[in-house]
Amino acid sequence: MYLKSLKITNFRKFSTENNKIEFVDARSYQEHKKGKEINIAPTTTLIVGKNNSGKTTIVTGLEKLLKNQDFKANDFNFSYLKKVLEQYENSTVKNETPYIQFNIGIGIEDASNDLISNIIPFMELDDVNQSEIEILVKVELEDEEIFNRDVKNILDKYTRLDRFRNFLQLINDSKFKINYYNASGQVIARNFSINKLIEMRVIKANNIENEMSLSKAFSRIIKYRYKVLFGEEVNNLDSHINLINQDLTKLIENKHTKDINQSLGEIESREKLQVLLRADLTFQKLMDDLIRYEYVERNMNIPESQFGLGYTKLMMIIADLIDYMEKYPEDSFNSKVNLISIEEPETFMHPQMQELFIKNINDTIASLLKSKNKNVNSQLIITTHSSHILNSKIHSGNTFNNINYITTSENRTNVVNLHDDIIIPTNGFNNDKKRDNDLKFLKKHIKYKVSELFFSDAIIFVEGITEETLLKYFIDKNENLNKYYISIFNIDGAHGLVYHNLIKLLKVPSLLITDLDIKRTQSEKDTFKQISDLKNRLTTNETIKKYNTDSDKLDSITERFEVENMYIAFQTKVNGYYPTSFEEAFILTNYKNVFLNSVLKKIKPNIYKDIIKEVKSFKSIKENSYKLQRKLTNSKSDFANELLYKLITEAEHMAIPSLPEYIENGIEWLTKKLEGDI
Repeated sequence: MYLKSLKITNFRKFSTENNKIEFVDARSYQEHKKGKEINIAPTTTLIVGKNNSGKTTIVTGLEKLLKNQDFKANDFNFSYLKKVLEQYENSTVKNETPYIQFNIGIGIEDASNDLISNIIPFMELDDVNQSEIEILVKVELEDEEIFNRDVKNILDKYTRLDRFRNFLQLINDSKFKINYYNASGQVIARNFSINKLIEMRVIKANNIENEMSLSKAFSRIIKYRYKVLFGEEVNNLDSHINLINQDLTKLIENKHTKDINQSLGEIESREKLQVLLRADLTFQKLMDDLIRYEYVERNMNIPESQFGLGYTKLMMIIADLIDYMEKYPEDSFNSKVNLISIEEPETFMHPQMQELFIKNINDTIASLLKSKNKNVNSQLIITTHSSHILNSKIHSGNTFNNINYITTSENRTNVVNLHDDIIIPTNGFNNDKKRDNDLKFLKKHIKYKVSELFFSDAIIFVEGITEETLLKYFIDKNENLNKYYISIFNIDGAHGLVYHNLIKLLKVPSLLITDLDIKRTQSEKDTFKQISDLKNRLTTNETIKKYNTDSDKLDSITERFEVENMYIAFQTKVNGYYPTSFEEAFILTNYKNVFLNSVLKKIKPNIYKDIIKEVKSFKSIKENSYKLQRKLTNSKSDFANELLYKLITEAEHMAIPSLPEYIENGIEWLTKKLEGDI
């Protein structure tokens, strides 16, 4: 058996939609097991997202259920509670009382092999051959009538401003029970608890308490081994410890106790006051101080206190895993869902260590199991906000599967289950090779930078070095946007569409800046023809074609496209002409600007001189914008860097060029998405 899914409703930031977390796919799980002696999950279920998005809440919810902990007001979704209270205020009929719900999907690989006794109460006759059983867990009020009466008292007694605070206090004071339901909605016997079915070891992010944490962790392991695995030796050791205590007590008595009691006898009768000093060495105390962890580096033993935090974190995770494997009961094999949850392993680790960790953690667990000769059926769950761990996960598994992206919208947690088939759908492809190549391209690009977009407040996609360089500068100078984490990605325009499904899934506001790419005849290219009318004009841009009703005609194209969380911006008419690239749009927008002209003159001195001629009129720059664009084709990096250099060093003394209007409009849209219509 294994955990296939977990749907969380009304718990903390989780609401009623986009609230399902998916775990290791059954097929990959089974395929990996074939011919394997060690039964360990082949891939890691990754829960990834920014801080405060709800990653830890997933594990916390499971923990509270497994430990049968009380649920209080702070465990409820506050937006949900406000709606419940509003229903009481506005209705005279029976209202829905507050509840929290968990839908737990349990995958059954083979009912004949799985020891399914713990899940039988949730199975019906038709479920014997099913591959998945769903358990519905509800945290409900023990007495709804009393609760309804107390809510009515709150409504009668308090003003609207004070009601919610008192409503929360009422929930804190009320008793809740955990009920388990099968697929037919029947309550399972009261004595059932989910910890009979699921066992979970949680390795916390903050598991380094002090500079002796590793010594204590390994002392705990060795202490357990001696007590459980070497019981007879421990009994013999206890006998030796008792003899040592007797010898030490006699020595202390001869050297210290007699002298002290003799001195006290001068003050008070020995009948009333005397001391007994004795040795109190125990197995427990001995084991607590037995182990001192040292780091061996080039034949030198380095104390734990000088151990780097990154390595300490890694070793603490290993120590916790060893402790888990040591204590794991053999009879739990296949009779329970066994989870290992590692919370934010990247803490204190440098990027390369993070990538190696996620790549090798399954092998590490398998090695530990092999050394203990145990066959543990465990699933590994990792919560993280590390782009390096995300990147390594995608590349080590060569897939986006088993990644749950957690984001927030209107203060609610949204779960996005990533799958290769969603990011690059099979429909719309005439052949599998094109789809495979697109997936391969996207995964490869992820490796270099794109994994950052999972942690961005907003994303700007561009198609060239000039706009990438300048936008970074202008965003940094923008007082509204520079407080957000905005990622700027330079992608090949021909392959930009590959990202669109992923962008929509992540729901991050995304500004896509693309080029109009007006198709020209060879004669028009050779004569550097300026375009002032789009009549009968076509585009070669695949993104524009897709959102322009699959048409390459530009006659009646809109100024932009807005699709869900994407704003697609491209060049419009600037000072009488239609530019076909960012560089041309920038030149047409700022053709009178001295700053820009000084850069053009430096990068392309001969071309600039030929265009300006003796007249030295900036108007000729406007009328030759396309020619300048063409001549800059092999010098875009130099053009961008020179612009940036002047912006940094001379901006205080010269009028700064403006961004083209289509980009300014896109930035305004992005600002509204991030800050609202302020």
